[in-house]
Amino acid sequence: MVTSTVKGQIVIPADIRKKFNIKSRSRVNVYDEGNKIIVEPLPDDPIQEGRGMLKTRGHILKALVGIRREKRNNEKICDG
Repeated sequence: MVTSTVKGQIVIPADIRKKFNIKSRSRVNVYDEGNKIIVEPLPDDPIQEGRGMLKTRGHILKALVGIRREKRNNEKICDG
């Protein structure tokens, strides 16, 4: 059992937060269903979750620039 604050806030118990992977800044959907209040965890934002996943320190960009440069040089050779 939890008690709401003056502002209407409640604390989700730690064991429930852990079970549903609710962390700081997690999003939840709150709605009523009959005489119940439902708090439903939402999936993490895939864009935010993926940030930093491909940290390459510019290696991919350098490789792409190199490929483009090579193609351009090959086009110049073919054009004469």
